[in-house]
Amino acid sequence: MAKRDEAKVILVSLGLPAKQQGERSCLTLLALAALREETPWAETQSPLLRIVDIMSWMRENYRRDYAPNTRETVRRQTIHQFEDARLVDRNPDQPGRPTNSGKNVYRLTPDAARVLRSFGGKRFGSTCAEFLRKHGSLAAAYTGNRQLQKVAVKLADGTTVDLSPGRHNELQRAIIQDFAPRFAPGSRLVYLGDTAKKHVVVDEASLETLDIPINLHDKLPDIVLLDATKNWLFLIEAVTSHGPVSPKRHRELEKLLADCNCGRIYVTAFLDFSRFRKYAGDIVWESEVWIAESPDHMIHYDGQQFLGPYGKTD
Repeated sequence: MAKRDEAKVILVSLGLPAKQQGERSCLTLLALAALREETPWAETQSPLLRIVDIMSWMRENYRRDYAPNTRETVRRQTIHQFEDARLVDRNPDQPGRPTNSGKNVYRLTPDAARVLRSFGGKRFGSTCAEFLRKHGSLAAAYTGNRQLQKVAVKLADGTTVDLSPGRHNELQRAIIQDFAPRFAPGSRLVYLGDTAKKHVVVDEASLETLDIPINLHDKLPDIVLLDATKNWLFLIEAVTSHGPVSPKRHRELEKLLADCNCGRIYVTAFLDFSRFRKYAGDIVWESEVWIAESPDHMIHYDGQQFLGPYGKTD
């Protein structure tokens, strides 16, 4: 069996979704393990690699030459899912490295490397089972168990919406049920996204009244709350693997909301402090950070005031 076919067996065994079982993902796994066609799986390594290094390795060792403009595809359609499935760590050498840095690197997690080294041996099945017990199956989280493992979110009006399973939507539930009552009391949910179903709550009438382009609501952050009394918008990004309110993201949202006269409060939310530390250097000033494991507190990226809107940027 060819090495890339064996890589697919491993990805299937570790519960990766079908979209992450193709050639690109198989070669990415081989690059991360530094395994050429003739190298035994027992010799799996764990080098630190940038996306460009992964693509160069594919070209040099498997004659698969992806165009330079496909780097984002490798990152978004393979590496992000590998990170979610706990196959790789991002920037283990420097967790605070900015998300948009050209020096971002990835490395196999020790648990994933252990699985790869066991492939072809008697312990492969038990090592995979141990990995899945510890980290779960990403394919199951994305599809198979969705109906059984829905994340039920209770809204302020007493109604409940069901989100697909996963850490991202667990964080979104915490934002709505823990953050909003504490820091945005009386606010109304006007937009809520879902990692699988994309748009769950879209209050188009409110968006139109606020002069937020309805046809561009998919550009909004994960959660938008409206405090009609104060005329404030809470624009909240829920960060589990990527996507804080960075300076670039802030500029994009300010441009999208150019015609909206609400005061805008930008919030980046995390499940825990370890995830916050990875993105601390990426977050725009004059914004807020909320961490679900410490729900009564906020971290303020300083400006002239705490938890209030700032004037429009040019």
